[in-house]
Amino acid sequence: MLEKTFEPQAAEPRLYAQWEESGLFAPRAAKPTDGAADAYSIVIPPPNVTGSLHIGHALNNTLQDILARYHRMKGKAVLWLPGTDHAGIATQMVVERQLAAAGAPGRRDMGRDAFIEKVWEWKAESGGTIVRQLRRLGASCDWSRERFTLDEGLNAAVRKVFVKLHQDGLIYRDKRLVNWDPHFQTAISDLEVEQREQDGHYWHFAYPLADGVTYEHPTTFDEDGKATEFETRDFIVVATTRPETMLGDTGVAVHPDDERYAGLVGKEVILPITGRRSPIVADDYADPTKGSGAVKITPAHDFNDFGVGKRAGLAALNVLDAFARITNEDVPEIPADLVGLDRFAARKAIVARAEEENWLREIEKTKHVAPHGDRSGVVIEPWLTDQWYVDAHILAQPALKAVEQGDTVFEPKSYEKIYFEWLRNIEPWCISRQLWWGHRIPAWYDEDGQIYVAETEEEAIAQAGGKALTQDEDVLDTWFSSALWPFSTMGWPEKTEDLERFYPTSDLVTAADIIFFWVARMMMMGMHFMDGEVPFKRVIINGLVRDEKGQKMSKSKGNVIDPLGIIDELGADPLRFTMAILSGTRDIKLSKQRIEGYRNFGTKLWNAARFSQMNEAKRVEGFDPATVEQTINRWIRGELTKAERAVSEAIEGGRFDDAASGLYRFVWNVFCDWYLELAKPVFNGADEAAKAETRAMTAWTIDQTLKLLHPVMPFITEELWAELGKEGPAREGLLIGAEWPVLPDAFIDTAAEGEIGWLVDLVGEIRALRAEMNVPPSAKPPLAFVAPDAVTAERIARHRDLLLTLGRVSEITSVEAAPAGAVTFVSGSTTAALSLAGIIDLTAERARLEKEIAVFDSDIGHVNKKLGNPNFVSRAAPEVVDEQRAKLAEAEEGKVKLQAALARLDAMAGA
Repeated sequence: MLEKTFEPQAAEPRLYAQWEESGLFAPRAAKPTDGAADAYSIVIPPPNVTGSLHIGHALNNTLQDILARYHRMKGKAVLWLPGTDHAGIATQMVVERQLAAAGAPGRRDMGRDAFIEKVWEWKAESGGTIVRQLRRLGASCDWSRERFTLDEGLNAAVRKVFVKLHQDGLIYRDKRLVNWDPHFQTAISDLEVEQREQDGHYWHFAYPLADGVTYEHPTTFDEDGKATEFETRDFIVVATTRPETMLGDTGVAVHPDDERYAGLVGKEVILPITGRRSPIVADDYADPTKGSGAVKITPAHDFNDFGVGKRAGLAALNVLDAFARITNEDVPEIPADLVGLDRFAARKAIVARAEEENWLREIEKTKHVAPHGDRSGVVIEPWLTDQWYVDAHILAQPALKAVEQGDTVFEPKSYEKIYFEWLRNIEPWCISRQLWWGHRIPAWYDEDGQIYVAETEEEAIAQAGGKALTQDEDVLDTWFSSALWPFSTMGWPEKTEDLERFYPTSDLVTAADIIFFWVARMMMMGMHFMDGEVPFKRVIINGLVRDEKGQKMSKSKGNVIDPLGIIDELGADPLRFTMAILSGTRDIKLSKQRIEGYRNFGTKLWNAARFSQMNEAKRVEGFDPATVEQTINRWIRGELTKAERAVSEAIEGGRFDDAASGLYRFVWNVFCDWYLELAKPVFNGADEAAKAETRAMTAWTIDQTLKLLHPVMPFITEELWAELGKEGPAREGLLIGAEWPVLPDAFIDTAAEGEIGWLVDLVGEIRALRAEMNVPPSAKPPLAFVAPDAVTAERIARHRDLLLTLGRVSEITSVEAAPAGAVTFVSGSTTAALSLAGIIDLTAERARLEKEIAVFDSDIGHVNKKLGNPNFVSRAAPEVVDEQRAKLAEAEEGKVKLQAALARLDAMAGA
């Protein structure tokens, strides 16, 4: 007999160990009859080696595991390939902090080789944390194939790709603006930049016009916006949030259609402090409606300005060094007292000088968004520096075409827009990073600065004719090696059996925020190096997990849900089921209460299995569900078949929420609430043949249900599979390796469906009426059918005992007209009447209903007032507006139900 409850804390480690020992995580052996459709492959989005399992990982890996387990049970050779990313900045930061905490020499003190050795030591000791945590979630990856983006094989693949792209002219070195992190002293990707709102100022500076030029600046305007008064100015006003960058200004931009400055285009200003002459240029970037309409242009320190500078032919002058300190290397005119100052100290000094020399015209308080390094937390500087780049535009064209023509599809399809938008407007990809941990760039330099690119130092020296060479100090962007993930992990550049069998992969499950950083780059690299084949046929985008109010989870808000804490307390299955059933939306609102609710679902299944055991429902050797005769057994067989169809189609279509919802409905609403209730009289009856058939059918149905539920809730289903397998014929193996049920259409019996459907609807209507009319649970009103037809009369006779028990009615009769004081309702083609006279107090019930309707009216009025206020709708957070709309819909629905109950009450009184 099953224990009273399932104990996940004890069972889950044991069950996972059994799965690993079984070897079933690895793809099954190839068969001579196998074709492309007999393989299913998926590569894990490699989590950072520094990482711990967070709720986003839990969602993403649950969905992947559902796919892997489902296709494995369908008989396919499944490869779910795991691995971790070396996470350049994150790992280097962790180890540097560890060294500092231990009082050990710093990175630069110990030197590159010694530091890299320390990182590998850390990786060996602590780098497997997230892999162990994925096991706790139940991830059925083939751990024997686990890869690391810095392992020897992937290192070789990275070098080969770099060299080939360089030979093809698609990798080159250039001086361009990058996101520069002054703390880590490296370029970082856009994904590693956080835009944070902060308090700041706009400093308005007056730049003098050169050569005595003046112009008439409008000061007063009429109602039509036409200037009526002017003042003569020999300066032009610009505004900036970063005064220190003015040292590198090489122009002032105005809009081509801005009449105020039309006569100044082509003239020059004299920059304060440096005295440099800089032209006034016309460019659409300048917005006449913002500030003065004139914009200072610093091409070396602003991405937009860099574009204006290119269009206008303005010089790009660097005035900051790698530490974000003022340098005069490009601008010798910078005063000595500013050179070497930190950018923020220089800002204060420049503003003070502007005020002293009277070219500071205004200080405007503002809130503005500034880029910060997500790891360092410091303000990022756009910085002009020599870096390695990939010509992403060329590589993007086949990747665009592949999605346009459907070789790779996105689910949901709407996410294609993000993919297209990025690839159609793609910029050169900066792939070099000024770090030590990562793939070192395979480029060497001779004394004259000549570059030699090769897979090995020996090859580079040979290219250089034996000259002494020095390797580039930089490493590659982490995303570069990740872009090769689908094919490099399967052994490329070697021609391996895995590549032959499992590439291209079937699915990729990932998040929307890395569509351009990772998905698009895998498409570009995969198609370039794998003969034009896409790396995956379908991209399934999972949503973002937020808190129950729709707010982003963050430690500072205290609203983070720790998946490991949930697993410790509730087990992995409730978390997985919750992730699946909520996965159909872009923003997943999650609360611990939701997860606890789905733990109850597992408990319901466990209790159903215990109930079946107590009623001697055992698996029977040779049992054939096609031969069952009892109506309830033919009905549950059909319901199970429909559930199998719905779940299979949903998983195949990547609609995990539909799959979970279908499982929930069948297990809870159909099997537990109805089938087992309908089976009780049979179990307790004297018809031994019916009893034996129903016991066998119950056991068979539970078995099939465990199979259907296993991909979503693998632990509890595997435990039940083992425990229930102790009786009846011996199991052939673990549930993870069982065959997915494929049930024939003939199992759906329309006659049984019609009859049990009638019974279920009738009992449901009686229960709803009892609740609606506030009938005491102990009361048993009589039920009458008004002139039932022959079919209904036969059904009433067959199911009289069930109706008396499940409907909690005292008697069932057939009458020619509804009795006085009865509530009538339609059941199928017949009218039924529930006699409530003398059971409920009509006056008190009317007062209750009217009072509750008044409460709903008040709520509806209150919410409508809020939603009718344009200021509320425009200013409130979207999740707050959505919450109010949901509250309104709920109140309106509740009012309609109570009004229907009041109408029934009136009908009773009238009768």
